[in-house]
Amino acid sequence: MASELFAICFNATRPSGLARFWSGVLGWEQVDGPDGDIAILPPGPTGFRIRFRPGREPKTAQNRAHFDLTSTSPEDQRQTVARVLELGGTHIDVGQLPEEGHVVLADPDGNEFCVIEAGNEFLAHTGVIGALACDGTQEVGYFWSRALRWPLVWDQDQETAIQSPDGGTKITWGGPPVAPKAGTNRLYFELALPAGTDRDAEAGRLVSLGATLTGEGEGGMVLMLDPDGNEFSVQRPPRRG
Repeated sequence: MASELFAICFNATRPSGLARFWSGVLGWEQVDGPDGDIAILPPGPTGFRIRFRPGREPKTAQNRAHFDLTSTSPEDQRQTVARVLELGGTHIDVGQLPEEGHVVLADPDGNEFCVIEAGNEFLAHTGVIGALACDGTQEVGYFWSRALRWPLVWDQDQETAIQSPDGGTKITWGGPPVAPKAGTNRLYFELALPAGTDRDAEAGRLVSLGATLTGEGEGGMVLMLDPDGNEFSVQRPPRRG
């Protein structure tokens, strides 16, 4: 069995504050785990959690990945933006055009995200986090489709997208040009091994698909890079809740 996407992790300067922000924006429950681990949990049994880990490396460039939040109506979009601003987020300019319907914002740690206008058919029926939109190559989209065994739901003009067979948030890659990587990514994937899966065998499978093994972290976690050089980790089956 393939590893599952267990969490999207943020390297955060203030993990507890960033967790409160995103819990308030999304309406997800916040849980505090051992050793200062902080996460917010999706409301249903499917999907991924969002974890907030201490990170001291300063933000020097636009992130390679950001959330696209969905809206059910123009009023819902306005309410989401107002809630973001009330919780400490800000408007930012990343070169968006005035006629574009989405709103570009940053969380209190400077991480970019968008609130997409209502009626976006590509994000229909995905949930509040419609997509994790990534700067990446077609090759890395193919890699993650095979790594997670999620089907491709878009593959055109070197742009790719995948989605769990259970539905939910899509993960997209915009194709070239891909901006050079600036330091360690602030957002990264955390995979979890299904029960009974051999860790070394799964790491070997990911390497055969194009990943690079970089070392071992706490608790026997395997540290790796995908074909675009993005960090991710593979850990033993974690406790849910």
